[in-house]
Amino acid sequence: MLTGFFLHLKAHKLPVSTRELLTLLEALQARVVSLSIDDFYTLARICLVKDEQHFDRFDVAFASYFKGVDALFDVRGEIPEAWLRKEFVRLLSDEDKKRVEALGGWDKLMETLKQRLAEQKGRHQGGNKWIGTGGTSPFGAYGYNPEGIRIGQEGGGARRAVKVWDERSFRNLDSDVELNTRNVKVALRRLRRFAREGVPDELDLPGTIEGTARNAGYLDVRMQPERRNRVKVLLFLDVGGSMDPHVRLTEELFSAAKAEFRHLTHFYFHNCVYDHVWRDNGRRRNERFSTLELLRTYGPDWKAIFVGDAAMSPYELTQAGGSVEYMNDEAGIVWLTRIFEHFRRVAWWNPEPERAWEYTRSTQVILRQLGPRMFPLTLGGISRGIEVLRH
Repeated sequence: MLTGFFLHLKAHKLPVSTRELLTLLEALQARVVSLSIDDFYTLARICLVKDEQHFDRFDVAFASYFKGVDALFDVRGEIPEAWLRKEFVRLLSDEDKKRVEALGGWDKLMETLKQRLAEQKGRHQGGNKWIGTGGTSPFGAYGYNPEGIRIGQEGGGARRAVKVWDERSFRNLDSDVELNTRNVKVALRRLRRFAREGVPDELDLPGTIEGTARNAGYLDVRMQPERRNRVKVLLFLDVGGSMDPHVRLTEELFSAAKAEFRHLTHFYFHNCVYDHVWRDNGRRRNERFSTLELLRTYGPDWKAIFVGDAAMSPYELTQAGGSVEYMNDEAGIVWLTRIFEHFRRVAWWNPEPERAWEYTRSTQVILRQLGPRMFPLTLGGISRGIEVLRH
């Protein structure tokens, strides 16, 4: 079975090796975990997956391969009585067993459930007998019964079910899932480049050993600068208006970027960058930073990242005075072009779906000037943007 599972993971483009499969087999032989499918899932992921960015792909592959296990939880199919007895009874607490006895015992509860499955022909709402929603039947969801089996309910109600029939711990995810801080950190980590710069204040252990050996055993202590991430990131964040629905996504990205990059400077803008940007939205009327001064201050080696939906009136990009907030002397696309040409590495992450970009004229104007460096604000889009910023 594990050979087929291993090949199934390879088919899902997971970088698993024979050595990792042998490690999993050794762990199973040593009885590291029980025979629970949940325990096996955890052990298999630890042994076979070495990079956090592949966790979601592993979940998809695992769930599809062990679809036979999932089928045991399908109330439309035949219920394997032997499995129910060995697995469910083993997991029941003393309190659960007392609840079962109140209904006439485990055999009586399972027999009644099988009769309901055989007799019931359609959906049922309410009542105290059939498998359905609401009501007081011992079988179903979103109702109330002091002892019963919960089937097909997301989350608990009164939390009194003897057994939750379809509770699973695996999610089908892909690279286009909504972001969270952990996922973004994993993606941004690929942009980091470490170097040793500054005062030598850290012990160079390999150098000390080599120097001592060359010095006929006399201690030769050698120091080196601390290893630090030298990547410098300039982050431009669009705020307000059409970006309001995307605040949480942008916050996730901003939080992860602050944690991953030692040299990170951020600026805000609304719709388009003009002759000034700002650092604090509460003081944006009083504390502004000149865009020209920004270009003089930050060299071309900085990585410039824009986060915005690029959705605005076309006049805000193409006309002087087109800004919705003040009379700008030069068109927005002029300022964006200056920024794009100044920095050697530029990427734009757009929270709107990629399929919608062609219907927004302002997005098309920016794309013509930016080139193929705009990506959706998804895990896959961030990974593609990181590749552009690295090379």
